[in-house]
Amino acid sequence: MNPPNDPRQDRRNTGPLPSKIPLGLPTEQRTPANPASTNPPRPGPATPAAPGRPAHAAPAAPPAPPPRQPQAPRAPEAPTPARAETADAAAALDRLKVTPSDLADADVRPELGRETPQNPAAVARLMEARALAERLTGTSLSPRNQIEAWLAIMVQTGASDLILRAGGRPSTRVDGRIGFLPGRVPGAGALHEVLEGVMGKERMQHWREHGSVDSALQLDGLGRFRINAYRQMGEPAVVLRRVADQPPQLDKLELPFSELTKVAVRKRGLVLVTGVAGSGKSTTLAGMIQYMNTHAERHVVTLEDPIEMMFTEERCVISQREVGIDCPTFQDGLRHALRQSPDVILIGEMRDQETVVAALDASETGHLVLSTMHTVNAAQTLDRILGFFPAQQHSQVRTRLSDNMACVLSQRLIPRASGTGMVPAFELMTATPRIRELLEGGETGEIARTIEGSNTTGLISFNQSLRRLVQNRLVDLKDALAASDRPDELVLALRGITSSSGRGKDGLKLPGDG
Repeated sequence: MNPPNDPRQDRRNTGPLPSKIPLGLPTEQRTPANPASTNPPRPGPATPAAPGRPAHAAPAAPPAPPPRQPQAPRAPEAPTPARAETADAAAALDRLKVTPSDLADADVRPELGRETPQNPAAVARLMEARALAERLTGTSLSPRNQIEAWLAIMVQTGASDLILRAGGRPSTRVDGRIGFLPGRVPGAGALHEVLEGVMGKERMQHWREHGSVDSALQLDGLGRFRINAYRQMGEPAVVLRRVADQPPQLDKLELPFSELTKVAVRKRGLVLVTGVAGSGKSTTLAGMIQYMNTHAERHVVTLEDPIEMMFTEERCVISQREVGIDCPTFQDGLRHALRQSPDVILIGEMRDQETVVAALDASETGHLVLSTMHTVNAAQTLDRILGFFPAQQHSQVRTRLSDNMACVLSQRLIPRASGTGMVPAFELMTATPRIRELLEGGETGEIARTIEGSNTTGLISFNQSLRRLVQNRLVDLKDALAASDRPDELVLALRGITSSSGRGKDGLKLPGDG
């Protein structure tokens, strides 16, 4: 049993939460008091007359009431949106079914934030979300139930994020595009109360002191959500991101499968997955752990803030620890993880010098360490790591990186040409002899050119990945050029493809073509 004030108890009490999404509770039926009662007062004795006044006679007894006629049973009242009974998410959304006329509403498109929609499928889903939310306006929902209803809409329409700011417009992100829902987010006081009920008092105290806090939410029937509550203009705001119910299969992520499986079965080394927020870093790491889970016997210890993907153990023992609940900091968790007989250690994010040192220490003692960084390519990742240390330590850090770095995978998500979903473009840098030499010598500027010009297995540049996506008709050329660090070189590479195979065969119209 946990003590009453144990923060672990707060987390367990907040999830899983009920999947019921009431669209208004039934109103209480009360029989109003009838001032004119049908039962008259009993007759009493006559009131004695005062001197000089006539006596009042006692009132006559009322006639007997007619016998009551049996009444036909009342038909049950049809439920209305304001009086609908509580139902689970699927039933609630089924009652809010969208018709083609809802989606064709001319007033919807201007709210999507794009004058000329580039992705019809994404726009259709944003419109569907808006139409669903329109049905919720005017219903008497509590602030918490309103947020749960928006989450149900988010799941129904395949949105990745729900963005709520106190008193502002609720918005969702579908395939990277923002769309607004009708209605208003509850005010600061009500939203603060909901967040405290979901995350607990200790995390909200952290929010008051630092301005932001991370947590997670599990709702039956809807799934798991990662929460970042933050403060803007002095008022609460929150972004909820949906987490997949099951760990992904590595071969389904459209990443370099053979290279990543070789990395996943390594005994030691440092593996970094990098990219901007929302680029799929956590999904990739989860796919690698799931691959281990089905192909090797290992003890995997994860340190996350918060725990996102939940694993079902198969061949691995997987211990998932949450920073702030199971350990105070990443550094403290890493220090103790080395005494927990791990084979693999996952660190949610490399944030500072202490975390980098602990990760390198763990790698040097024979462990495989997986982590993430918010950088856009391998060269920037290495420069960011060096930036955590004073200049006089750079030489030592470079030597340790060249000895321990196993792989850097950088990702970017690009809209599919089909209009539905996103596809990853990536840069892969594994520790080849040439890469180790550049790392130790401090020539990080040469790393990108080495990756671009190499045909060695384990080195794939962004432009090579983008060229394959364009050639296979998976992404549009304009989106590939926008995602490239060197768009001019990408155009030249694509011209090389079309000049050798013929433009008519490839059908690619490149910038500068007549």
